[in-house]
Amino acid sequence: MDHGTEPADAELWSRAVAGESGAFGRLFDRHANAIFAFCVRRTGDRAAAEDLMSTTFLHAWRRRAEMDPSAGGPVPWLYGIAANLVRRHLRSIGRQQSAMSRLPVLRDEPDPSDGIAGRLDDARRLRRVHEALATLSEGDQELFVLCVWQELSYEDAAAALGIPVGTVRSRLSRARNRLRLALGEPAGGNGDGTGAATRGTRKAGSLDG
Repeated sequence: MDHGTEPADAELWSRAVAGESGAFGRLFDRHANAIFAFCVRRTGDRAAAEDLMSTTFLHAWRRRAEMDPSAGGPVPWLYGIAANLVRRHLRSIGRQQSAMSRLPVLRDEPDPSDGIAGRLDDARRLRRVHEALATLSEGDQELFVLCVWQELSYEDAAAALGIPVGTVRSRLSRARNRLRLALGEPAGGNGDGTGAATRGTRKAGSLDG
């Protein structure tokens, strides 16, 4: 992200490591929404996602000196912390599959436009994708959410999860093909990875946060 004359994330992190809480606060302002969206998409629970996002930054502040700048920078590290916390949360409640199939509730507000039908279609599509996503392994779910919905690069996703870039590519390709099959779409595709239903989740996924 281009912050213009604003300090880069790496500079703010260095200042945070030196004890400047204001620098860490600016990092929070930049990235809290993205971490929250990741947590919502992994848990299907907005209240839990709020707690997980807050805990992510609390852990990051306490462990800020541990971040390795050569391993992708602050953002992949934050996603790595969030991913670990989400795993623990899902395991502790013992209902990962049901959590992934849940959707944030559409706002109940007047809308005189024809957009209501489109929003309902998005919600139905997203529900189908969540249900299909729940059939994947935990690691494949994480990769799909990070790379497709959060739009991290393969390199940043690899840094976040502590796995090789080649593993990201192969597992993401496998996850996408399994999702296509689960959604009744032909396997394979155009190489960038997403079929019609999974492409639609980016728009529908914006309802999450």
